[in-house]
Amino acid sequence: MRRLTLLLCLMSAVVAGHATEPARFVERSLNLHGTTYRYRVFVPDGWTAKRTWPVVLFLHGSGERGNDNRSQLSQGLPPWLKEHGKDFPALVVIPQAPDGSAWSGEMEQMALAALDDSIRLYHGDRQRLYLTGLSMGGYGSWQIALDHPGMFAAAAIICGGIRHPNDNDRLHVRGIPAQAADPYGWVAAHIGKLPTWIFNGAIDDVVPPQESHRMHAALQAHGIEVRYTEFPGVGHAAWPMAYATAGLWPWMFAHRLPAH
Repeated sequence: MRRLTLLLCLMSAVVAGHATEPARFVERSLNLHGTTYRYRVFVPDGWTAKRTWPVVLFLHGSGERGNDNRSQLSQGLPPWLKEHGKDFPALVVIPQAPDGSAWSGEMEQMALAALDDSIRLYHGDRQRLYLTGLSMGGYGSWQIALDHPGMFAAAAIICGGIRHPNDNDRLHVRGIPAQAADPYGWVAAHIGKLPTWIFNGAIDDVVPPQESHRMHAALQAHGIEVRYTEFPGVGHAAWPMAYATAGLWPWMFAHRLPAH
């Protein structure tokens, strides 16, 4: 009996995270409306339950959709973390959207459920939540920012937009009134005071930089802290340069939500 009690205590200590852990991409899953979705969590080197941690929600692009719980690690922030993440000071939640879907509706709910589960499991700090995404995930980032103002302390949005130049029904932000004369200004007026750093390739022919130009101008007009970086000669795949931008992470993590 004494041995069993000791074993249970040791197991509880491991689950509670009393020992520090090496950086890794942990496989997780959740159930939403009867469907199981799998996702990954980047747990930083030295993670411990003895303190709270910043948490980044990363939304992948359309090419990384599926149900293998691996493809979403192939582009954007996860490869950068694999190479440079040894000293990264935050958790990163990396959901995967199924084929044919976008980051709206149930997929938006799923991403936020993965974020919430990770906050509770890994001692995330709700005053230090951050949002980022690329391409389809950039559109999803604007969508979540619009639907949940005040949830995130800052955002980095890469080659995303509000409307799609080809009237793509999948890639646009939902919920904007049809009568809104300026959809960019309408979004800027409804996302709260979210500090945002926008990135785009100068010759992007998938999501033209004009989408980013318009959101940058709209945020400025509403007095929201915003930065814009455009990469000359770069097309759609601007994310390797964006995530490697000097100053991005110090800028991001310098923001935190006020205590309630």
